[in-house]
Amino acid sequence: MSQRLYLGVDIGTYETKGILVNQDGKIVSIASRKHKMIVPQKGWAEHRPNEDWWGDFVYVCKRLISKSNCNTEEIKAVGVSAIGPCMLPVDKEGNALMNGILYGVDTRAYKEIEYLNNKIGIENIFSFCGNALTSQSVGPKILWLKKNFPEIFSKIFQILNSTSFIVHRLTGKYVIDHLTAVNFTPLYDIKSQCWSNQLCNEIIDIDLLPKILWSNEIVGEITEQASKETGLKLGTPVTTGTIDAAAEALSVGVNNPGDMMMMYGSTMFFYVLTDSMIFDNRLWYAPWLFPKENCLSAGLATSGTLTHWFRDNFAKELKEEIAFIDLAKEAEKSDIGSRGLIFLPYFSGERTPIHDTYAKGTFFGLNLTHERKDLYRSIFEGIAYGTRHVFETYAEIGNTPKNVFSVGGGTKNQIWSKTTSDITGKNQILRQTTIGASYGDAFLAAVAIGDSNRNKIHEWNPIDYEIKSEPKEIYEKGYKIFRKLYEQTKDIMKELDN
Repeated sequence: MSQRLYLGVDIGTYETKGILVNQDGKIVSIASRKHKMIVPQKGWAEHRPNEDWWGDFVYVCKRLISKSNCNTEEIKAVGVSAIGPCMLPVDKEGNALMNGILYGVDTRAYKEIEYLNNKIGIENIFSFCGNALTSQSVGPKILWLKKNFPEIFSKIFQILNSTSFIVHRLTGKYVIDHLTAVNFTPLYDIKSQCWSNQLCNEIIDIDLLPKILWSNEIVGEITEQASKETGLKLGTPVTTGTIDAAAEALSVGVNNPGDMMMMYGSTMFFYVLTDSMIFDNRLWYAPWLFPKENCLSAGLATSGTLTHWFRDNFAKELKEEIAFIDLAKEAEKSDIGSRGLIFLPYFSGERTPIHDTYAKGTFFGLNLTHERKDLYRSIFEGIAYGTRHVFETYAEIGNTPKNVFSVGGGTKNQIWSKTTSDITGKNQILRQTTIGASYGDAFLAAVAIGDSNRNKIHEWNPIDYEIKSEPKEIYEKGYKIFRKLYEQTKDIMKELDN
């Protein structure tokens, strides 16, 4: 019996996930493939575009088709998302000229940020772009490349994001969505919603940036070469795509002003839909996935990444496939408050709301009685304190979220998710399907070709349960120390890099 299927693939920091979904939102097939985040030196974070992005995409597509035993003619559209914003220069053939430089976890362009702020003016940048220059911004990373590797820069035909690279391989088109493009500060005019070198013409010729479209637009079709490599049918429509966190938000029904998506992944990421353009230099404004819609986003630089770091350095004797389960069980045996430990999760600087590339990770309050379980628990509490800081920032500008929809791998970790609710004071709504961005990609593909509409996500993915907040006095004390600890040591943190 013939069916209509939609394929979604998301490329994350450590893993690529793909999914086939039918017209009722039921999952037909799931596939995944792990990869590494490359850290060549302090402050750098990279992926290999051919192996980690395109290689994973091809592998996952073939696995989905094989496992489902579907006829590829039944796959009616393809949606793609990936980590971002990334920076990848390509040549005339679309070949990567270097590894992809990742999002705000990569802080290599801090000197270029300072230079552009001094040259253009912080207020001018914020007024024109709607966002401050931070480690999340792509513009300074392009300038970093120009200054440090002119031989690569001279060969650039286009500057792509991770999603753009995959879409080009599939369709031959160079495109990017507005939500991603806004992160190319200072090269995006927020009012006109287009590329502009009005603020600075020394970074790059804007003709070398991809065409900006909305995420629900069909940009092209699977080419003959892409069909041979992936197994997808020639001519299958492909959407513009978007950043992974936005696709995650769509997957859990973030549709109306006041709705928030809280994503537990390699980083914590947040989107709140707003009914108008709202600018605050501690957060990131962006046009949403659809025309005439707005959002305010935020993100910690590291979260799930820290659990990988901890496992790899302090739990080497545990089997990799069950290490996180065993560590979580250990953490549950520690006291609430981690027996006095306060953890600053700033292992790659910090993004929102402090935007400090010099910030450092810290275990504070250690004594000879502390054990591994205490350190691991303190990581989740420290991430939750950072999350509370984000929530308070939204509240200060009058945009306290009405509904918090949580998604991502971290929702499976009860100690992490419950600690987050208790520390932030926010209940969390979880949908039945929490696979995340790839599910949102498949849904967006169905919407883009007219087989579904946005409100149907509530039928595709009903609410499953709610995590209730139970505030605790020890967390109130811990949060005050958390905030004070950073404020009183941030100058010393900067000294370490000078």
